[in-house]
Parts: sequence; C-alpha cells; structure tokens
Amino acid sequence: MPAYIIAEIQVTDPTSYDRYRPLAAASIARFGGRYVVRGGKHDLLEGEPEPGRIVVIEFPDADAARRWYRSEEYQKALRIRQSASRGRVFLVEGA
Repeated sequence: MPAYIIAEIQVTDPTSYDRYRPLAAASIARFGGRYVVRGGKHDLLEGEPEPGRIVVIEFPDADAARRWYRSEEYQKALRIRQSASRGRVFLVEGA
C-alpha cells in the first residue's frame, strides 16, 4: 500500500532552503519515492491558518517512507531544512 509524506512548511531562509532541495530530491529517489506535490499553488478551502509550502511525497509503502526519513542521507538534508524553515511533517498510509 502506498504511503505519503505530507509536509506543511514555512520557509524562513529561502537561500538556505534552496540548498536543501537537491539533497532531499536525491534521497527521496533512492528510497523509491516521488514528488506528487512540491510547493505548487494552493487554495485554502477550509480552516485556518493559511498554509505555507505544501509537499506530498509518495513512497511504495510506509516502511520505505520511514527508512528514507531516518536515513543518514536525509538526516543531513533535514538539518538544513530545519534551520531554514519551520513546519509539520506527517506520514499517511494510502488506500
């Protein structure tokens, strides 16, 4: 069953965040993931507050998503992201 990493991110340092992007993309591909949504235009239909950058990444299954998130390769990228943004990240199993 596919699993999705869903992130809602507020970028606080765009220059540093730009260093994160290629590192994250390379690590995602190594674990069989692919971007479904990568910060595209959004339209808030319900609730508050207005979200920042939305990212959805599909993995073959939840184990692959967890292995990616915990991998040494992604942890290096994650430190950059956390210093350049704030937000929330979820793992959601698909149907």
